[in-house]
Amino acid sequence: MATFLYKLGRLSFRRRHLVALIWVALLALAGVGAAGAPAAGNSSFSIPGTEAQKAFDLLEQRFPGTSADGATARVVFKAPSGEKMTDPGNKATVRETVKELSDGSEVARVTDPYQARAVSKDGTIAYAQVSYKVSGMELDDASKDALEDSAQDARKAGLTVEIGGDALQAVPHTGSSEIIGIAVAAVVLVITFGSLVAAGLPLLTALIGVGIGVSGITALASTLDLGSTTSTLAMMIGLAVGIDYALFIVSRYRAELAEGREREEAAGRAVGTAGSAVVFAGLTVVIALVGLSVVNIPMLTKMGIAAAGTVAIAVLIALTMIPALLGYAGRKVRPAGEKGRLFGRAKAQDGPAKPNLGSRWASFVVRRPIAVLLLGVVGLGAAAVPAASLELGLPDDGSQPTSTTQRRAYDLLSEGFGPGFNGPLMVVVDAKGSDDPKAAFTAVGDEIKGLKDVVTVTPPAPNKAGDTATITVIPGSKPSSVTTEDLVHGIRDAGTDVKADTGANVLVTGSTAMNIDVSQKLNDALVPYLVLVVGLAFLLLIVVFRSILVPLKAALGFLLSVMAALGAVVAVFQWGWLSGLMGVEQTGPVMSMMPIFMVGVVFGLAMDYEVFLVTRMREAYVHGEKPAQAVVTGFRHGARVVSAAAVIMIAVFAGFIGSSESMVKMIGFGLAIAVFFDAFIVRMAIVPAVLALLGRKAWWLPRWLDRSLPNVDVEGEGLRTAADRGDGDRELVRA
Repeated sequence: MATFLYKLGRLSFRRRHLVALIWVALLALAGVGAAGAPAAGNSSFSIPGTEAQKAFDLLEQRFPGTSADGATARVVFKAPSGEKMTDPGNKATVRETVKELSDGSEVARVTDPYQARAVSKDGTIAYAQVSYKVSGMELDDASKDALEDSAQDARKAGLTVEIGGDALQAVPHTGSSEIIGIAVAAVVLVITFGSLVAAGLPLLTALIGVGIGVSGITALASTLDLGSTTSTLAMMIGLAVGIDYALFIVSRYRAELAEGREREEAAGRAVGTAGSAVVFAGLTVVIALVGLSVVNIPMLTKMGIAAAGTVAIAVLIALTMIPALLGYAGRKVRPAGEKGRLFGRAKAQDGPAKPNLGSRWASFVVRRPIAVLLLGVVGLGAAAVPAASLELGLPDDGSQPTSTTQRRAYDLLSEGFGPGFNGPLMVVVDAKGSDDPKAAFTAVGDEIKGLKDVVTVTPPAPNKAGDTATITVIPGSKPSSVTTEDLVHGIRDAGTDVKADTGANVLVTGSTAMNIDVSQKLNDALVPYLVLVVGLAFLLLIVVFRSILVPLKAALGFLLSVMAALGAVVAVFQWGWLSGLMGVEQTGPVMSMMPIFMVGVVFGLAMDYEVFLVTRMREAYVHGEKPAQAVVTGFRHGARVVSAAAVIMIAVFAGFIGSSESMVKMIGFGLAIAVFFDAFIVRMAIVPAVLALLGRKAWWLPRWLDRSLPNVDVEGEGLRTAADRGDGDRELVRA
């Protein structure tokens, strides 16, 4: 592989005009496609195999035309102080609003609060339910505008009016903190390279890669039902890995220049060595992201595949466009150790160079491996303690910022009707196989009334055929609470008894039940996902490092860092520690897809640092250094660059903490803290300590396995051998 990438690097350096033209053309093509595509909405939330989804599908069959999965909106009215919603003037305003709402072409029906008894007991709050024929993703802007205009007209009449539901789902924005993250990355790159030109190359290529990836996602959003969150997460991950991959190749290029090689030769060797590490690091990230498809949740699968595509583009750009841009930069990118005008020229040194900070730290760890290992493991273990209290759920309007109308509508409904009113449960009774459907409907309603935490049970509403009915259940607790989850399970257990007695099948659905089913599905998929992704990456790392213990150590270190990161997420978003600093207005359960998503993404990113740092150690070991000295050599060459890459990745992820979308905010924080734990505690402390303790055993591989594995030559041994023969690069190019 090193030989092939070496040739690719030299070719890209020489044919830089063609390479740059190809990537710019791809960016322009993706941009044109994105500009002409419909805006992304919120992807449909179909969860195959869950009871809630089966109930939705049954409703489509038995209640045709009701649009069971259509968008909904609750227009909530509150009377001025001292007045009631039943006063004649307020009543007339509400009915006029209901009439306006009914005129929309996509509106299926609108309920009158006074006919539907949707007025609170104290008479101060009422709501109108608007049901649409299409889903929230398919809802036209004209329908959304009409909804907001109707509410505004009622506000002019003196009422407080807020709108809840999924009809007004807004595209999340990340705020200025995302730009701050990129700015921090730029500063770190300038400090690392001491040159504006060298620092600009990783930023430029990362932005081009993300531009192509995100534009492609935007262009295909409507066709493939990709939600707005998909492009945000692809941007988050694509920026981070794009900058890092380019950073490693530029750093290796400068190191090759410092050894006296010509620029084209240095570019080829940088891509042949550091580029090999980039390929395998990128493969681990892609495996982890594509592996999310095993969960069988379409939205999560699309998010993973889209982000994986952006990572693949980042790898290709690093391997081709970076050497092309290095050709354009010429002497403006200086050898390692030689500063540009920005920091002054480097002075020639008399005698050997002094050990850098990475060398001194590695020497300290090698001398005291047990103490460093214990301190790192205990520290991460302490950070992981809150993870034992992890509660999972999916965000609802109660987790929105208080500045949004959805959150204010949620609070008004809780005030007027109780917290459970924001998460009604829909019970579908399929009595097609029952001898007496009406008796079955009544039996189900009676069973539910006897359960705990039930406030209201509506009478059964049968379809025209009389073989299926719906029953609405209002819990006493808020939608995301454990009590409401227990009630859903209680209704399903009661339904089993009813089926035995009457032959009717009972299904529970609605957004609350769907969220509960999603959480359970994610929990069930976590272990198989871990086995698949970690197993595949473990085999890949065996090929890269030609060792059993090094990949095993890498996987165990990842588990430490991801558990510590989950503990930090629980402490902030569930317990409320530092919630004000993070902009968390409402604590609650951790998003149910957070653990499995964090496992996938963090594992891929953790392996990046493992590959970049440890391949340098193996390179030194293969070339004759003792194990302890190889660790120090690896840190001398790689610690500064890996540290810079980690700071950049943390800055990029932390930039998304400013997002208005609670899911993006939580993922941004979780990934940032996970990279910090993994890069600076696991890879910088635990890894060298373990390698120092293992010595030569770290690089042991059974002979039969060594013979059967392909030699991918990540260390660039083939390049070094050709040079050592004295044939030079001409011989290598002919190979």
